[in-house]
Amino acid sequence: MLKPKTLQISETNIANLGSDLEKKVREAAAHGDPAWKVAGKEIGLLVWRIEKFTMKAWPKNQYGQFYSGDSYIILNTYQKTPGAPFSYDVHFWLGDHTTQDEYGTAAYKTVELDDYLGGLPVEYRETQGNESRRFLSYFKDSIRILEGGVESGFHHVKPEEYKPRLLHVKGSGQNLRVAQTHLTRDALNSGDVFILDKGLTVFQFNGAKSAGAERMKAAQVVRAIDDERGSKVTIHVAEEGTEDAVFDDFWTTLGGKGAIKSAEEGGSDKVVQTVKRLYRLSDASGQLTFTQVAEATAVKRNLLVSADVFILDDGGSIWAWVGKGASAQEKSKALAYADLYLKNYNRPPLTPISRVLEGGENEQFEAAF
Repeated sequence: MLKPKTLQISETNIANLGSDLEKKVREAAAHGDPAWKVAGKEIGLLVWRIEKFTMKAWPKNQYGQFYSGDSYIILNTYQKTPGAPFSYDVHFWLGDHTTQDEYGTAAYKTVELDDYLGGLPVEYRETQGNESRRFLSYFKDSIRILEGGVESGFHHVKPEEYKPRLLHVKGSGQNLRVAQTHLTRDALNSGDVFILDKGLTVFQFNGAKSAGAERMKAAQVVRAIDDERGSKVTIHVAEEGTEDAVFDDFWTTLGGKGAIKSAEEGGSDKVVQTVKRLYRLSDASGQLTFTQVAEATAVKRNLLVSADVFILDDGGSIWAWVGKGASAQEKSKALAYADLYLKNYNRPPLTPISRVLEGGENEQFEAAF
């Protein structure tokens, strides 16, 4: 069961976590957050789910699986070159049905983790269905987004006790996603791939116009499901229009065989991007100002100045770049202004937001230029 309300990300503010929320988070971690005992100690990925103002370690065998009713924090520890100091990426992922408290706690704990790691991490805000390419790259079998969450009473069940669920595989290139959708024939379309998971039987339905990348990704997910269940799963694969009698159960589960939506009705796989823009956040004049520096092809790397903070909109993501000489006020407002930029400049509210420090830029940031 989903949580009752869909969180309006566009109505939230990363900077304004609220004194009541901060108090609850601090009380929950009064004796030190145990998550910090392992954070950033060795190369690899760590995932936590937010549960009642605290971070709970997510099982490693479920990495890449997220629930739409929850918020998560993901830490990637790596080295840019062999022998180099550790570098870090910290992501907080927000499901469509996460609560305001969970969202706020995730944002607050991300800042706390950043402080613990010496301000070195690149920070990312990830929203369901709009994850950054870097985030998706951590999970070889793609991410799976399922219904429910920590407050929905979800408990692990045996495969033979599973309630049927329908997964939707859609996208292209590094923008492939797997998400649970409505268990009905109306959810199908000819342009994508769908996986009906019945526990010990799994059906892969390839839309007639689905892309090869979608079919390959679906096959990876099906194999991962089989591995999770001890290779006891019976798998059936068919292309739209070629289903045999075995697929009768597929259609019955979805309400009966019939016409499905066209590929066009299923929507485009392409990510729409807009013109690139660069803004400067500075208090050099005595008051904080936010001004546009350049747009389109005029946006150049050498426009970034160490004394200030810059907000870069590369068309698909928003970056808050913090110069080494930026003032305390500029640094503290970097993410807040990136967040406000989405609201005030008519950008999609679910656009990924990232914060990066001068000298700690990663390849995705550099590629934006």
